Amino acid sequence: MNELSRRHAIEATGLGLLSLPFIDHSTDAAEAPRMEPFNRFPRMVQEHFVRRLRVHDDIHRNRILAIKSKAQAQAYVNDVQRKIQLAFGPWPAKTPLKPRVTKVLKRDGFRIENVIFESRPGFLVTANLYLPENTEKPVPGVVGTCGHSSNGKQAEPYQAFAQGLARLGYACLIYDPIGQGERLQYVTDDLKAVLRPGTAEHIHAGNQQILLGEFFGSWRAWDGIRALDYLLTRPEVDKNHLGVTGNSGGGTMTTWLAGVENRWTMAAPSCFVTTFRRNLENELPADSEQCPPRVLALGLDHCDFLAALAPRPVVVLAKEKDYFDARGAEEAYARLRHLYRALGAEENVRLFIGPTYHGFSQENREAMYSLFNFATEAAQSSTEPTITQEKDETLWCTPNGQVAGLGSKTVFQFASESSKNLAKSRNNPSGAGLLRLLTETLNMPEATGVPEYRILRPQSNRKYPTRYYANYLVETEPGVQAVLTMLSKDRIYSRPRTENKRAVLYVPHQSADADLREDPLIKEVLAAEEGVPFFACDVRGCGESQPDTCRAGSFLSPYGSDYFYSAHSIMLDQPYLGQKTFDLLRVLDWLKSLGHQEVHLVARGWGALAGTFASALSGQVKQVTLKNALTSYASVAETEHYHWPLSTLLPGVLLHFDLPDCYSELKQKQLRQIDPWGAKAGRH
Repeated sequence: MNELSRRHAIEATGLGLLSLPFIDHSTDAAEAPRMEPFNRFPRMVQEHFVRRLRVHDDIHRNRILAIKSKAQAQAYVNDVQRKIQLAFGPWPAKTPLKPRVTKVLKRDGFRIENVIFESRPGFLVTANLYLPENTEKPVPGVVGTCGHSSNGKQAEPYQAFAQGLARLGYACLIYDPIGQGERLQYVTDDLKAVLRPGTAEHIHAGNQQILLGEFFGSWRAWDGIRALDYLLTRPEVDKNHLGVTGNSGGGTMTTWLAGVENRWTMAAPSCFVTTFRRNLENELPADSEQCPPRVLALGLDHCDFLAALAPRPVVVLAKEKDYFDARGAEEAYARLRHLYRALGAEENVRLFIGPTYHGFSQENREAMYSLFNFATEAAQSSTEPTITQEKDETLWCTPNGQVAGLGSKTVFQFASESSKNLAKSRNNPSGAGLLRLLTETLNMPEATGVPEYRILRPQSNRKYPTRYYANYLVETEPGVQAVLTMLSKDRIYSRPRTENKRAVLYVPHQSADADLREDPLIKEVLAAEEGVPFFACDVRGCGESQPDTCRAGSFLSPYGSDYFYSAHSIMLDQPYLGQKTFDLLRVLDWLKSLGHQEVHLVARGWGALAGTFASALSGQVKQVTLKNALTSYASVAETEHYHWPLSTLLPGVLLHFDLPDCYSELKQKQLRQIDPWGAKAGRH
């Protein structure tokens, strides 16, 4: 991809609708001025998801408000517990923890033990156990979860709450999250970070696991479950009082752990709990573990994970100036309070909104201490004692600050092994069996009738291979349009002509407008299919509807708008790639309504994925040409540093089939493959 194309893809902005006459395209392309690709509908995808999540939010709120009795409230609790397990499970078998204490630090009023245990065989977890000085009698135990700090459990606010709890008479085990602190998963030979700790590592590992039908958040939660298992082996801990707390990403884990593990007796998530609707409307991306598969399709929201503990004590800790919207925290609390009231335990649920910015600051920590003291009577005061920060190296559990130095397995190694094992168990499906699996995995809505379409006003000179062109807006579902560009030697102002039963449908890598100028394959196809109507199609989320949301120019960022809608699609249990495939199938229906009974489908790069699936599913497609198509999903799962974004990955696909199965099926449709791309090529 040349630098101009790369800049176009990253910086695309809308040009607006221009009522200008057609201009001769005879100027040589090399002399053409630089053009930004068309992007006239940059908020289409955002507003589509907003409509869907507002419906979800209304249904969720009304369902809770309809609870009138204790029996109904308990039935709701049981229901969310079941649904949470559907989103997060199944869980691995519990294996020996093999714990060892590598260092003991004695401090005024408490001690710290540096601990390593295995949450899975060979998968090392580093943790600090803070114990009060006097543990003649068992004391309440708390598992502490860290937010997105590069140094994990050593970060200032996490040391602070762990020390604070110990000084107030609690045992607190705080552990490093995957990809942070001493548990970086992608390191050089000298143990330096390859990816940014925290979000970058989480998204990179999480996207890959999606192919395997796994969820990175379940991996993270499993570490927390095993941390609780270790805490319960300690004689100093009172098994009747077990809490969990954390902030930001640790607030996420606190919330999820409250839902998936029933042994907690109290929970205090900070700077996370809101509603999925508020996060979406505020264009706030969240990384892999914060987006559980099917969670929206199952009708769940943040507060349900705390509802799973009802009527046990919980507090929602928020901040007035946080990017996690305090309105959502208030809405979550109101729903929980209604549920707790029906259970006869309204006093057990609290809301605290601190006045400052995002973080586990002292006022939020003290609100957490207050809730735990209320639940346990472990201390009279909730005022935080004096905190003394330790150096990072002092709290290291490993000799050099990284479990990689001890030979710990990585998330990638587990993923690669899983992919290889799945390949051995798959039966290389074909024919009707493959199409059934493909349909189930894409999980597309049902299509009805012939799509409506609009004829857009003529545009200025775009330097396409033909002198004239026209744009059509095909409605694939309410509020969602695919944009079609029809090339022509003649002027077109109205509906497409229908003299030819054959048509060519081109699906671009990222932008039809850019590819029509830059991809030489288009001129080749036009020459080979002379006289055959040629249409180029931007499906939702790319080209003409490339989202300009979340952050300007963020589309190709691992944490940007393309990822944002892909993650929400997974939560809705309707893969983004399935939605794009659905757009193509509806466009094929539209072409058929125009008289085009057979189609030569040509697709490139990212577009080759939806193009492959639509070609396999549609009998209307008689010929297929794929350029820069991904070789296999297994290659992505088995390549540590792959470059295909989440929007191109099909959840759970490797449980059932892989792309080569589809390519074999398309041989009967004269499949031609040009320059396939491997796992490291998909970002361009």
